[in-house]
Formats: sequence, C-alpha cells, structure tokens
Amino acid sequence: MTTPSGTPDAGASASIVGRVRRQMLYLPYAFSLVWASARGWTLLWFLLLVVQGLLPVVSVYLTRALVDGLVAALGESVDLAAFRPVLWIIAAMAGVMLLTELLRSVSTYVRTVQAELVQDHISRLVQAQSIAVDLRFYDSPEYFDSLHRARYEATTRPLALIENMGSMLQNGLTMLAMIGVLLPYGIWLPLALILSSLPAFYVVLQQRLRLHRWRMRVTPMERRAYYYFWTLTARETAAEIRLFDLGHLFRGRYTRLRDDLRQERKNLAQGQAKAELLAGFSALLVTGLTMALMVWRAAQGLFSLGDLALFYQAFTQGQRLIRTLLDNLGEIYTNSLFLGDLQEFLTLKPTVVDPPDPVQVPAVLTQGFRFDNVRFRYPDSDRLALDGFSVTIPAGRITAIVGMNGAGKSTVTKLLSRLYDPESGAITMDGVDLRALALADLRRRITMLFQQPVQYNATAAENIALGEPNREIAHDAIVQAARRAGADVPIERLPQQYATPLGKWFAGGADLSVGEWQRLALARAYLRAASLIVLDEPT
Repeated sequence: MTTPSGTPDAGASASIVGRVRRQMLYLPYAFSLVWASARGWTLLWFLLLVVQGLLPVVSVYLTRALVDGLVAALGESVDLAAFRPVLWIIAAMAGVMLLTELLRSVSTYVRTVQAELVQDHISRLVQAQSIAVDLRFYDSPEYFDSLHRARYEATTRPLALIENMGSMLQNGLTMLAMIGVLLPYGIWLPLALILSSLPAFYVVLQQRLRLHRWRMRVTPMERRAYYYFWTLTARETAAEIRLFDLGHLFRGRYTRLRDDLRQERKNLAQGQAKAELLAGFSALLVTGLTMALMVWRAAQGLFSLGDLALFYQAFTQGQRLIRTLLDNLGEIYTNSLFLGDLQEFLTLKPTVVDPPDPVQVPAVLTQGFRFDNVRFRYPDSDRLALDGFSVTIPAGRITAIVGMNGAGKSTVTKLLSRLYDPESGAITMDGVDLRALALADLRRRITMLFQQPVQYNATAAENIALGEPNREIAHDAIVQAARRAGADVPIERLPQQYATPLGKWFAGGADLSVGEWQRLALARAYLRAASLIVLDEPT
C-alpha cells in the first residue's frame, strides 16, 4: 500500500522483508539475461570476484605478521639477519598489492565488454518486443510509460544487478573472513559489527523503495519534458518554432517540469541524508565503544601490538564492508524493481495474433474484400470510429471510399491489414475472415501508402526497396516502381540519383519536398507484388 504522496505507510513498512523476498525472485531472471548474452565473460568475471574477495584477508594477516616481526626484530640486536623475515613479508605485501591492482584492471576490462554485450542483447529484446506488440499498444500512454522505463531505465539493470550480486559475493567473502579473524577475540565483536548495521539496512531499503515509486510516478512528467526538448531541437519542428516564436513557450514549459522534478528529487535526497546520518551515528557509537575496549585490553597486556593492528584493520574494514554490502543490497533492490519493469514490458502480449490453424491465403484474389457490419473504437476512446460499417471492395476494381475528416477512412485501411481487429462484425478476403489468416501472409498481399509515410534516412533506392525487405530487389525493378509513382524525375535530379542518401540525420544527405517524399513512398508501395493497393488520402 502507498499513500498519495508515494511514501510507504505503516503496513508497507511492516512488510519490507516480504518485498525484499519478492524482489529477489528477479535474480534468476537477471542472470538468465546476462548468461544468454555474455556466458564466457560472466564466468571470467565470477572467478575474478572470488580471488579479489580473498586478497584483503591475506593483507590483514600479512599486516599482523609484519608488526609482530618488527617488534621481534627490534627486540634483538640490530642485525640484518633478524630483519630478513620482515623483508620477505614486505615483499609478499607488495605482491598482494600488485596482484590487486592487476585484477582490478582486468575486472574493469571484463565488465566493460560484458556491459556492451548485455546492453546490446537487451536492446534487441526491447526492439523485438516493440515490433511484436500490435498497433493498439501505441495508442496507450501507459504503454509509452512502460517503453520509456524499459528503454532508458532497464536496459542496464540486469548486468548491474548481477554486478551488485558479484560485489556482494566478493565483499561477503571478505566479510566472513574478517569475522573469522575477529572471533578469537570474542564472539561479541562480530555481533556488534553486524547489529550496528541494522538501522542502516532499514534506511537503505526504505529509501530505495521511495526512489522507485517516485520514478514510477514521474515517468509521464519525464516523457513530457523530453517531448518539449525534442520539439525545441528537432528538424521537423524547427520552421514552426521560429515562425510562430514558440521557443519561449516550450522552453518555459520544459523548465517548469524540470524544476518540479529537481525539487522532488532534492526532497528525496534530503530525507535520505537525514536517515543515513542517524543510522551512521548509531554505527559510529558502537565502533567507538568497541575500539576503546580493545585498546584498554591491549594496555593490560592481553594482546600484542600485532594483534591490535590486526583487530584495527579487521574491524575498520568490516565497517567499510558492511556499508558497501548495504549499498550493494540497496542497489540490488533498486535494480530488481526496475528489472520488474523490463520483465513487464517484455511479457506484454499482442491482441492481434495468428490463429492456431491458419487458412491459406488465396493465390489469386477473385471476390475481393468485404466489411460486414463492422464496429470499432480505438483504445481508451468512448467514440466508435466505425459503427455498423459495411462495404464491398471487389477484386480487379478501383474503389474509392470518401467521407468527411474523422469519418473513419484511415481506420478502414488499418483494419484491412489487421493492424487492429474489429470489436464486432467481420472483414473477409474472398469470403475468408481475416482473423483466420496468418498475419505475415495477409500483409504480404497488401501494400499501402499511409497518410503520413515514413521518410527513411537511407538512399533513394533503399527507400523504395524497403517495400520488399525480405528478398533481393533488382535495380531495374526499383526504377520501374519509381517511374510508376512519378518519383523518377526528382530522383534523377539528385547528385547521385538512386544512390543519393536522403534526409538530414547523417552527413551528405539530400532532402525532398513533402510531395516528393510521398511519391517515393508510393514507389515503395508499388514495388510489392500485392493483391490490394491501399492509398490513404493520396494528394
């Protein structure tokens, strides 16, 4: 449960352990994503973690040996032979330090390669899912919120989660070893070390949960701010922004949104700082009392100077390790929350799907298409775009569907290609309901010039060839489609004709007029050998 402000209520606080347990269920999912994309690098990374986790313990024991060796050597006559064991210890410590730095550099390299592989793998999954879901999702603001979090927040989370687990494993190994070092001096020492961290543990989890809930709540605000930024900087809007002097208006809206987001983030940070300060005081109090007791016992002769040096290093490193482990745990919790967003996005199910046993699409269209009493409304809309619509589009004929703006003409074209399915009624192709046909087979038989065709930043030839992306297209076929659409004349005026890059995203690109872009899209539509050619408001 959450209060309107997004902060956990008492019931939520009581169930924090349950929330942590639920979020830990995402760990196998994260590991499967990382393993699928970087198996060998993940194994190497794990081995490096284990070795790096044990080296600090070796350093602690070498420190005790060094101090005790120095005390013993100084207690004898000044003789080089007495210092020889000390020199060997110093050499061993230098070797451990050198190995630590070497492994740190290798680990950085491994993580860099691993991160690139994992991020590319997840980006491909997000891209594939964004193509797999049907057009209905693109009419939903909630879908764009989910896509925004999957694209900008979650692509790095699986690897970050595994790295957090790895860091926790490495620091956990070191921590267990440090506890083993402290146990001979009394079991109360490791207990004090652990108990002093409990307030910080609670603070970390609560603050991470608040941050995630805040992220979820402000996603629409962040997307709107991005929209204003895009409007101010995009080529598509540049002319109107200048002509109508809209720059100040959109800059003001962007600034107000960013001010609100920044203030909320600052308030969260202030609350976190106060809570961490209180938790830190409790840990500091325990540390101070423990250190005072150990110094007093050393003064009584119960420990050697080497023991005191070992205890100091083990306890202070233990404090540092606990803080690091808590940070790891907080990051794990946060990343698992965002990983839930990614999994939610990747498990969205399309509603326009293939039937279990598709009917074969007719090789030659003989009757045509028919709409029979079709009703349809767009998602999140109460208004029917089509209500009891019926029409026959006979084979071998040119059929014009005319009507006022908003009458549903474009909706008809989208239903023909099963970008949507109707609420009721039927759409048939040679008497076969479109829902009985395989989507890919149906769409291969239809070509379309959309109302707002895409202007691909590619060569003129590639812009046309995209009408048949799954087969090799001869240049003559591209030229023929361009001539049929009347796009050959503007193309032949370009510097490299059909090889000329179009659009202004990349260097060397040429631009076309709106009408010329439309003719290019028409050539793309004509390139496909289709049974039905749909022209949505051609001008």
